[in-house]
Amino acid sequence: MVKREIIMLYLISLIAAAVPMILYLIIIWQFDFYNIKPFKFIFKIFMWGAIGAIFFAIIGSGIVSESLSLLIKKPTELNHISTIVIAPYIEEITKGIFLFITFSDKKVDFITDGLLYGSAIGLGFGMTENFLYFITYGHSFSQWFSIVVIRSLFSGVMHCVSTGTLGAFIGYSKFNPLKNRIIFILIGLTIAISIHFAWNLSVSMESTTAIGFLFMLVTILIFIFLYALAINTEKKMIFNELYEEFKNGLIPLEHLIILNSGTRNKSGWVDESIRKPYISASTTLAFRKMELKNSSGLSKTFYANDVEYYRQFIFNLLHINAKLE
Repeated sequence: MVKREIIMLYLISLIAAAVPMILYLIIIWQFDFYNIKPFKFIFKIFMWGAIGAIFFAIIGSGIVSESLSLLIKKPTELNHISTIVIAPYIEEITKGIFLFITFSDKKVDFITDGLLYGSAIGLGFGMTENFLYFITYGHSFSQWFSIVVIRSLFSGVMHCVSTGTLGAFIGYSKFNPLKNRIIFILIGLTIAISIHFAWNLSVSMESTTAIGFLFMLVTILIFIFLYALAINTEKKMIFNELYEEFKNGLIPLEHLIILNSGTRNKSGWVDESIRKPYISASTTLAFRKMELKNSSGLSKTFYANDVEYYRQFIFNLLHINAKLE
C-alpha cells in the first residue's frame, strides 16, 4: 500500500510539475508571431533545461558546497549559503551553456530568439526542480498543494525570466561589434543571477516572503513587456528590410503589408502551395539583411551569400508561380 502511494505521489507530482511549465512554453512559443520556430526544436531546448542543465547544476553545486564545507562547519549555515548564493551562480551558468552553443550558429535570429530559447531552458529546469520539491517536501496534501501553487506561479517562472533575460542579452550581443559582445553577455548573466539571488533570498526568510512575491510579480510583468517590445521591434525591422525588396521589385506592395500582419497565415492572398515557404523565406531574408549590416569578416560573407540565396529563392517562388497561373 505504501509503495502504491509513493508511486501515485510521484505520478501526480510529475503531472503537476510538467503541465504548467509546458503550457507556459506553448504560450511563449506562440507569442513570437513573426518568427515562429518549430515547436519540436523548442521542446528539445526545454528538455536540455529539464535534464542537461539540472545534471550539471547538481554536480557544480555539489563540488562548490563540498569545498565550502571545509570552511563552514554548521550544516544549516552551509545550506543557507548554498541556496542563496551558490545556486543562482551555478544554475544560471549551467542553464546558459546551451544558449552560448545555440547562438554560435549564424542562423539564430534576433533578441526574441534569445528570449524564447532562454525561457524554454528555464521552464525545463523549473519543471524538474519543481518535481523534486513536490516529492521531497509534500509531507501532507495541504503542504504539497501550497508548494505546487507557489512554485508553479513563481519559482518555476523565475527560472524562465532569469534565463530568458540572459538569452535576450546574448541575442542582442550578436548585433554589436565583437569587442562589445562579451560585455553584453556578462551584463545579461549578472542580471539573471541577481533575479535568481533576490528571489531565493526573499523567500528564505518569512519576514521578506511577501516582498519576494511582489518582486517576482513585478519582474514577470517587466519581462512580458520587454518580450512584447522585442517582438514589435522585430516586426518593424522585418517591414523596413522587406521594404527595400519592394523598392527593388522583388516583393509586391500588397505582400509587404500582409507579411507584417495576422492575415499572412490565412489563405487566399498568394497561392497556397507557396504561402508557407514564402513567409519563411521573406522573414529569414529580413533577418539576414540585418545581420549582414552588423557583421564582419567570414560572418559578413556568410550573410551576404544567404541574402542572395533567399532573394533568388523568393524570386523563383513568385516567378514560377506566376508562370503556372
